[in-house]
This record gives sequence, C-alpha cells and structure tokens, in this order.
Amino acid sequence: MTDAAQRLSREKDRGSGRQARAPEPRYLAIGQVAGAHGIQGELKVDILTDEPARFGRLTTVYVGREEEEPQPRQLAGFRLHHGRALLRIEGCADRGTAESLRGAYIQVPIEDAIPLQEGEYYEHQIVGLAVWTTAGESLGELAEVLYTGANDVYLVRGAGRRDILLPAIAGVIVEVDLEAGRMTVRLPEGLLE
Repeated sequence: MTDAAQRLSREKDRGSGRQARAPEPRYLAIGQVAGAHGIQGELKVDILTDEPARFGRLTTVYVGREEEEPQPRQLAGFRLHHGRALLRIEGCADRGTAESLRGAYIQVPIEDAIPLQEGEYYEHQIVGLAVWTTAGESLGELAEVLYTGANDVYLVRGAGRRDILLPAIAGVIVEVDLEAGRMTVRLPEGLLE
C-alpha cells in the first residue's frame, strides 16, 4: 500500500477525511505573460480570471514566476485585445524587457481577491481535498482542476486505481466541506467501469 493510501485509510478510520493541505497563498494569479506586444514594452497577458475588467481597477500588480516572490509594479495601462489583456507596467519600456517577463504571473494579494458566490471556490481551496462517493467509497484526492470550455473538470488521483475525471457540475459534486477537507460526489453511471 502506498503512503497516500495508508494516509487515506488512517483518516477514514478516524472519520475526519481531513487532508494535509498547503497553506493559503499570499497572492492569486490573474494573468500570465505570454510575451511582448509591440516595441514599447507592452505585455501580452493570458487572462486567468473570470473578470478581466478587474485589470482596469488595479493600480498595482505583483509580477513573478511560480517559485519567486512577486514584485510590486505600478500598472500604467490596460486594454483587452483578441482575448488577451495588454498591460503597461512600471519598469517595462521596451520589447526586450517585456519578453524577459514571458511566463511570469500577474498577481494580486489574496486579500484583494474578488469575493466568490455561494458554492464557488478558488483552486487552492479544493486541490488536495479527499474525494468520497455518496456511498462512502474513497476515490482519492483532488489533484488538479482542468479548465475546459464548458465546465471545469476535477482530476481525482487515487491509490491503486486510474485517475478519474469528474465534471464539476451540480449533479456530480454533492458537497464541498473545506473544514473537513472533503468533497462528496455522486458518480455518473458507468464512470468507473
């Protein structure tokens, strides 16, 4: 039995379903630099937020790669262009500087996050949750959220079984209990066959 399976088994015996989860992040990514736009340092940014207009309300963004401490930069301009955000930030006045930021995330402090509606969660809140069926069967842990055009899909990784792809829709996701570290799901017929 793998370490993960043993941990799930111990937690089931205790009845908590609680998983060791990462601490809440200090920043949330709202975009990722895809490259330069033009020659004057404008950044071409893939949008990672459901509300792109929020860029227009910001005066400061935090720029950094995944393993770096993001650095504050004044936001000097914003516009939408062909499904992307185009940003002008302090200290980025030429194409070379803009290209050097390719892959960096545009972030905001977690306290500036847009409040979510009932039943909505940030990815960092649900990745790592133990996933159980309504019948009480452990499926494993929510390992990743896949973003598709229609609805999100949750990748559940379990010990000793293939990965399961669950559509993140009301008929499948029955309950999310962040305190207990647990998600309860109703499996679509034939999913595990």
